[in-house]
Amino acid sequence: MIITPKTLLQNIPKINPNYAKVLEKLGLLTVEELLLYFPFRYDDFSKTVALDEKYLGQVVTIEGRVAKAKVNRIFRRRLTITEVVIQDKNNLPLKAAWFNQPYLKELMPEGTELRLSGKLEKKGKYFVMTGPAWEKASRDATNTGRLVPVYRETRGLTSKWLRWQIKPLLDQLGHPMSKLMIDPIPRETLEKLNLPPMENALRYIHFPATVNQYLLARKRFAFQEMFLVQLKSLQIKKEWENNNSVRIKFDEDLIKKFVSDLPFKLTNAQRKASFEILKDLEKSRPMNRLLNGDVGSGKTVVAAIAALQAINTGYQAAIMAPTEVLARQHFENFNKLFKNYNLKIALLTNSYKLLGDKGEGRPSLLKMIGSGEIDLLIGTHAIIQKDVKFKNLVLVIIDEQHRFGVAQRALLQQETMDIQDGIKSIPHLLTMTATPIPRTLAIAFSGSLDISILDEMPKDRKKIVTQVIPPENRQSIYNFVRSEISSGRQVFVIFPLIEESKILTEIKAATIEHKKLSDIFPEFSIGLLHGRLPAQGRSASGGKLSKEQVMNDFKSGKYDILVSTSVVEVGIDIPNAAVMIIEDAERFGLSQLHQFRGRVGRGEHQSYCYLFTGSSSETATKRLQSLEETNDGFEIAQKDLELRGPGQFFGTIQSGLPDIAMENLTNVKLIKFSQMEAKDLLAKDPELKKHPATREALLKFSQKIHLE
Repeated sequence: MIITPKTLLQNIPKINPNYAKVLEKLGLLTVEELLLYFPFRYDDFSKTVALDEKYLGQVVTIEGRVAKAKVNRIFRRRLTITEVVIQDKNNLPLKAAWFNQPYLKELMPEGTELRLSGKLEKKGKYFVMTGPAWEKASRDATNTGRLVPVYRETRGLTSKWLRWQIKPLLDQLGHPMSKLMIDPIPRETLEKLNLPPMENALRYIHFPATVNQYLLARKRFAFQEMFLVQLKSLQIKKEWENNNSVRIKFDEDLIKKFVSDLPFKLTNAQRKASFEILKDLEKSRPMNRLLNGDVGSGKTVVAAIAALQAINTGYQAAIMAPTEVLARQHFENFNKLFKNYNLKIALLTNSYKLLGDKGEGRPSLLKMIGSGEIDLLIGTHAIIQKDVKFKNLVLVIIDEQHRFGVAQRALLQQETMDIQDGIKSIPHLLTMTATPIPRTLAIAFSGSLDISILDEMPKDRKKIVTQVIPPENRQSIYNFVRSEISSGRQVFVIFPLIEESKILTEIKAATIEHKKLSDIFPEFSIGLLHGRLPAQGRSASGGKLSKEQVMNDFKSGKYDILVSTSVVEVGIDIPNAAVMIIEDAERFGLSQLHQFRGRVGRGEHQSYCYLFTGSSSETATKRLQSLEETNDGFEIAQKDLELRGPGQFFGTIQSGLPDIAMENLTNVKLIKFSQMEAKDLLAKDPELKKHPATREALLKFSQKIHLE
């Protein structure tokens, strides 16, 4: 049977239907997908030695002949122990034991030559290995005697079975008829960067002869994924730049007056970002800019400057937020910012249909949006419903953009209008995120986006005092909390859903935490927020509160303390909240802790963040102490990236990249090389007609991964 990359695994004779089903659950349907299922680590069994006490305590491989084999049964414990004694080439005995695998005795009859790999120990006169990897010495080294690949396993699928399937497939790589695994990286690029071709790289990644081979293969596949990311980003950018948009002239007098009337002074970062956006709006191609600002860095004012400029030119602007709480907060903030301007601002969510401070019926409001009477529409995803039609939407601002799907964001951009002579235009797009993105990730994923960074805090913003609190100091913090609440302040308590909640439901875990705090602070009113609450509304009986109602009640002062899981909103303003306690802080990433911390310090009062930890680990404590030292979200994000890898940032940037690419996202050099090579290739061959393998790989990549 000639096997090709497209051959279905279910058609390979050695893979029975049961295994094919398990592989399908892992998303592995074809030979190509199986060969791209890479090991996540390797067992180093490459040290093959003769039995000697100097190797005790080391992981080694021993070869020898089976002298005897037996199965011991311990009925009381329902246990079987298979024992095999082998004699090595020096006639020294090694006793190997396996638990609950009685069938092994039949596979290792006396006289069989075996290879065993494991930790060498000694008991009495025998050298001993417990549960070693094994295979017959007559076979090519696959599970012993080498660097042995270990794959992510699932029920019914072992690494050993995967090795047995992958090795013969790799042996077919050179078959001239198989056309196995066409290389998506152009040959000239591989040669320029000294990277191995696909065929060699697959051998190196699955069965490396040396550590260097494995490292070279990982580098090659990391480059391949990043190369495809850059190609796709550049294609998106080019496609975007082929669209038309309305030029919005920068009215310097208007913006200067707005800025001078603000009750605070803009930071240099805000001025720079505003200027970049205003210059983008003057272009005839649509803006596609990400405003990446740390918690409290003042993204709202920058967005307001862009909206004011667009509206003043006679067009409409829209702001989309992920939740009703944040949409309403934007509505209130923009009304305050534009109080001296005769603008009509409306709020549209599933619950609210408001114009100014007066309620308007939905049909009336929709009519006003369609006629252009509404200058600025603020809302949730409700504003992309079919019945919402704008007259001349020219600017779309999306807050916490990662919370919306690509399709949802695209719907707002389908709003088109004629500029002149039948030329269609689409709105300019400004997306915002409060998750500081480390420099390396920004470089990796900014191919299709222009980025403005707010990395400077307003001068009058007080630094949040942050302390790591060991168990013995809890009581003193509780006493401090009492004094703060007595002074009129409010308190957040965040707790992670830890092991107990795997057995308990989230509601029960949250209720237990709420009860614990109620016992500690019986004199105070305590609210509860968790992910199982509905997003908005209230049950007909008035019983079950929604997340939005709980947050509004906390904001209005109904609760002194709010106990919450990690669902507490990014960007929500509770000016009176001055203390944040985070339980089991070591269970969160630094960036997430920094986001939580940003829920306080939003008013005039000095604010505090206390990181409670039960961990005695010096590493965990040291990691948390970095939050004591800095309030700079970008610095913290970079540290988090170095410590934990990029996984936690992926909700904000993109999803689906293989582990091998994710692990290399701190490699700025690799990312820059991939950018240069992608630009160079598209300059020579814009539609990749001369590089069909690259074009096909890019198409597959686009189907599984969505870039911004």
